[in-house]
Amino acid sequence: MMQSEHLIIRRYSPQPLLSRPGIMFREMFGDLWKGGELAWRLFLRDVSAQYRQSYLGYVWAFLPPLISSLTFVFLNSQGLFNIPGTGLPYAAFAMIGTLLWQVFVDALNAPVNSLIQSKSMLAKINFPREAILVAGFAMVFFNFLVRLVLLAGVLVCFHVKPDSGLLFFPIAILGLILCGAACGLAVAPLGALFGDIGRAIPLITSFWMLLTPVVYPARTTGLAAWLATWNPVSPLVIVARNSLTGESLLPLGPFFFVFFASFLVLILGWIGFRIAMPHLIARMGG
Repeated sequence: MMQSEHLIIRRYSPQPLLSRPGIMFREMFGDLWKGGELAWRLFLRDVSAQYRQSYLGYVWAFLPPLISSLTFVFLNSQGLFNIPGTGLPYAAFAMIGTLLWQVFVDALNAPVNSLIQSKSMLAKINFPREAILVAGFAMVFFNFLVRLVLLAGVLVCFHVKPDSGLLFFPIAILGLILCGAACGLAVAPLGALFGDIGRAIPLITSFWMLLTPVVYPARTTGLAAWLATWNPVSPLVIVARNSLTGESLLPLGPFFFVFFASFLVLILGWIGFRIAMPHLIARMGG
């Protein structure tokens, strides 16, 4: 006896996506939902590839921020530079800052790396493209949870006692991830086509870190204060660290401005991603 099968019908139109915003957003969120299972499987693949096939395993999640912070801790201990006004032991201040900065960097790298790693699959298989982005951001959250163990160890080791501001910490981390994801998604289409983007990001973020109050307190005067004011990551790092160390959650105004601006840029980047994907796949040979 013949059984009826439900086929998925996908219609393509020469009309630009932006000319039908309602249909475009419905398709975007529909593909986001339909790609959930694939995103989970891609995430499991990435975890296996990143950690299980290495001798040190999950230690690699700790090493980059740990080595970066210990460099500044050593320089400070040798008197090569003096950083006053941290409010807590400098080692704890620097380690917390670099761990938070790494969350932003991971979120920034996630869209570009996900597209590069999925080039062959994108060119050969038709599937919801959002799945690779969701898998990449899931990896960001996973790495953060691994580093959270080290973060808790720093608080205990240096006797840093959080207060009620700790309840704001998840929102602060979400702000860092939103900002990084927005920046990363904005350059992801170019990063998939040109390897220069992927090579330039580590150079840019290394210099960007020095312009952000990650290993030093935010200045109130001079060029450093001006850079901190116009650096969108500065209020995110400051508020996230203060929520852990019991300090004032200021500056909340700039924090929420960057938070919602990042969300808006992320949506615009997602739209650009949808528009660019057919052209990217054509350039990849699909």
